[in-house]
This record gives sequence, structure tokens and C-alpha cells, in this order.
Amino acid sequence: MTATFDQAQHLVAALPRQERARLFVWMAEDMADQHPGIEFDPRVCGGSARIAGTRIPVWSLESWRRLGSDDAELLRNYPSLKASDLVNAWRYVERHPHEIDREIQENETAE
Repeated sequence: MTATFDQAQHLVAALPRQERARLFVWMAEDMADQHPGIEFDPRVCGGSARIAGTRIPVWSLESWRRLGSDDAELLRNYPSLKASDLVNAWRYVERHPHEIDREIQENETAE
């Protein structure tokens, strides 16, 4: 384990200052498991990550994005959403790609 830590420390030290800052923010969020603007409730949307205060799952938004919808189109189609909701959703997708892929796949096969 120490060798892995030492290797990681060496790699991080070699990063430019701005990239180290990005990495630090990502690690802090990951360690705190914080997801601003994202809620989970097993009684709503099957417990999937969703936009806070809505019944709009993150996987659904990402599915539309993969089909070519841009943020402007999503905001038109979901008038209750704000641009900041999409920023939060995309951040969640970036941090949990396997979860989102699985949920998209599960919901495509359920149709």
C-alpha cells in the first residue's frame, strides 16, 4: 500500500498547480460524498440520483444528452430545471459513470 501512495504522491506532485487544485476539489467532494443539488430517496425514482425537488433522474438527462440533446433543449423540455441543475447532474455523471451507464441500460431494457 505504501508503494501505491508514494507513486500517487509523485504523480500528483508532477501535476501543474491548477490540475492539483482540481484533483483536490474532486477528492474532497468524493471523500465527503457530497452531491449538491442531487437527492436520493428509495421511494422516489427507485432511489436513483435525481435533481433535488423533482422526479427527474440524472440517468434520464444523461440519456437525452447522449442522444444529442444539448443543455438548451433540456431546459426547454424540462421547464422546472435551471442551468445549475444540469451542472450538478453533469458533475454527478462525471463522478459516477458506471452507475449512470447501468441505470440507462436497465431502463432501456425495461421499455
